[in-house]
Amino acid sequence: MLETAWLLLRLFWVFTKVAMLTWGGGPASMALMQRMSVAEGWSTETEYADALAIGNALPGPIAPKIAGYIGYKVAGVSGATAAIVGSVLPTSLVMLLAIFLFFQIKDSPTVAAMLKAVRPVVVGMLLWTTYDIGRSVFWKKGMQIPDLWQRWDGLLIAIVTFVILTFTKVNPAFVVLGAAVAGWLIYRK
Repeated sequence: MLETAWLLLRLFWVFTKVAMLTWGGGPASMALMQRMSVAEGWSTETEYADALAIGNALPGPIAPKIAGYIGYKVAGVSGATAAIVGSVLPTSLVMLLAIFLFFQIKDSPTVAAMLKAVRPVVVGMLLWTTYDIGRSVFWKKGMQIPDLWQRWDGLLIAIVTFVILTFTKVNPAFVVLGAAVAGWLIYRK
């Protein structure tokens, strides 16, 4: 009983840290969430990539879905609940406070200047997240550069996805579902 309570508290705390230590929203937290859940032994990089794929196929914010997936894997429904609450509640309370304060200072030239520099940082963090997750999907330990071309199909899928989402108005959920069907048709054994 005490061991279960400690695990639930640990799930809550780890996902609270992920939420509080990343800037730029759910997608920006994915790489840190992956590192921390793998370091805790709660998932492997491959399991995390699978959870990310499933989470992106579903509507709603990504961070609570991934936290719920990992929490459920580790401790069932109570683990999912602890992880989701940890990923949402503390930052939601901070956001309520920030909203109140922001409306007091939103027209300040100092705040405008700070936001002008912070916005590009968020883009850089999203690029880093893409790199970090992409590395776990495409690059295995000990791989050489020519070995990367053995994953040409995954690279092609990533490029086609980027092109579709950049140049069309197709809903990302349909892209994920289309890839799932294609994967079932092509990769099943």
